[in-house]
Amino acid sequence: MTDLRLSFAAGYACLSAWSDLLDQINVFPVADSDTGTNLRISLAPLRDSGRESKASIDLLARSATGNSGNIAAAFFQEFCQVNSYSELAEKAASGNEKARQAIASPREGTMLTVFDSLAQELQSRVELDAIYSPLCLQLQEAVQNTTRLLPELEEAGVVDSGALAMYVYFEGFFRHLTGQKGKPESILNLFAGNLTINSSFYPQTTDCYCVDLIIEPDEEHASLKSSIAELGESVVVVEDEARLKVHMHTPDPTLLRGQLGMFGDILHWSAEEIDQGTQLRALTSGEAAALHIVTDAAGSITRETAQKNGITLLDSYIIVGDTSRPESLHDAAQLYDLMRQGTKITTAQAATFERHQHYESICQQFGRSLYLVVGSAFTGNFETVMAWKKDNDPDNLLMVIDTGAASGRLGLISLLTARSAKNTTNPEEVVAFAKKAIADCIELVFIDELKYLVAGGRVSRASGFFGDLLSMKPVISPTEAGVRKVGVVHSRKGQLAFALEKLAERFGSEDAPVIMLQYSDNKEWVSGVVLEKVKSLLSQAEILLSPLSLTSGVHMGPGTWSMAYCSTTNENGNLQDYR
Repeated sequence: MTDLRLSFAAGYACLSAWSDLLDQINVFPVADSDTGTNLRISLAPLRDSGRESKASIDLLARSATGNSGNIAAAFFQEFCQVNSYSELAEKAASGNEKARQAIASPREGTMLTVFDSLAQELQSRVELDAIYSPLCLQLQEAVQNTTRLLPELEEAGVVDSGALAMYVYFEGFFRHLTGQKGKPESILNLFAGNLTINSSFYPQTTDCYCVDLIIEPDEEHASLKSSIAELGESVVVVEDEARLKVHMHTPDPTLLRGQLGMFGDILHWSAEEIDQGTQLRALTSGEAAALHIVTDAAGSITRETAQKNGITLLDSYIIVGDTSRPESLHDAAQLYDLMRQGTKITTAQAATFERHQHYESICQQFGRSLYLVVGSAFTGNFETVMAWKKDNDPDNLLMVIDTGAASGRLGLISLLTARSAKNTTNPEEVVAFAKKAIADCIELVFIDELKYLVAGGRVSRASGFFGDLLSMKPVISPTEAGVRKVGVVHSRKGQLAFALEKLAERFGSEDAPVIMLQYSDNKEWVSGVVLEKVKSLLSQAEILLSPLSLTSGVHMGPGTWSMAYCSTTNENGNLQDYR
């Protein structure tokens, strides 16, 4: 039982490591570049090896998002109930059946094809020790067949993203379950020629929204599912006891909500406009860089910004109640609302095995890379990657620097280094630039209420109580030695005055630094009042606006904002010297 739970977590770790590539080749049913993202969110309940299967079933239904995520959740609601090797074939077959029943219009050439192959192969195998290699071969063939089974995939020249995701998951699951030694063959080799979208391919446009909802119906599920299937496209309906989890695409979410409301109570609703081909366009227009830049999502840059600048983000997890989600895939506004309501929210690092899988994936995809790690005073990521390098990176493909930074300082260092990497062909120049940026960049973080630091154990309850009582608002700076208090103010106005004073001490009115302003739940104020005051002081500055990293936001709370600043770069990509 324990081994099986650990194997589920191992499969998730492997899937997570390749999620960016899965997004990039996602063209069916629509090219919205989110298959890997949705599967990371939807299957996150499987990463907790200590959770019982019944709890996982419930969480899978609640976590499922997107077309691929809901189909996969339907399968794993059955498959995760397995208690021994002898039940694998039975649960794979029932999971396959449940996934097919959930889809209004099942299509071959998707992850269903992999589920079929898995169920058939498990049915024909008796000994666990002998199953890994033949099973992987069968699943590889199933993935390769998707290109010819779906015209959209054939035109794009890729395998199905969801099918590949399931191959990656099950390879990791069975590799752990059967105790395989050594590294598996890279999917870049196994599916060579089918992992890059043809330059001539451009997806058909759609004006639809992607809708996910949970409904508590007034009538029997069987008749209701057929009625729901007529209301939209790409319809997936997953049964969860007295509720239905529904995913579909619709051009008019308002009309759809009214129609579905006639069937019962809508307990959850989300509708997002489908953004087609964002990563596809970014991928084809990206410039070659001397080094691929990697950093932690603890830096205050969004996934969209990272993609535009050719940066890979490595996530930790945000935990709310019994659910966890990669930090860069959370709804920040929702988290801050919950924090103000008193909900306990915490953070956790990805499992060591998951982080190792990401390092492997990065080296395979990008070759020489530079990992700018969140400061070791804040996490154990530097220690983890260096331990991995000792046994797994003889060619030093993944160079590593402990930045001593977090939040906006880490984000700004990473962004500027990524820019530098596109201005040279010499990797050593990029490393040298990163080190200069680390020495040059400063961050000031303005705390609104100490009670959130108290809740996280960052300051004592007594100091937190008296700080709030006296309206003390500390100003802190993350450094290589940890968090340093650099000042105390008593109001928002005082925070802004402090920030402007520090900028004036560092830069002259004609200087052009790069400044990153970060907000929590106070975007309007930061993007309005703060930005205008900074711009008035330093009219030549490049000012970037970004949400505060959620790792920082969870620990420091709503109302927090931050300012990171660094010297600008000249035409050669070198840092200018100011005062």
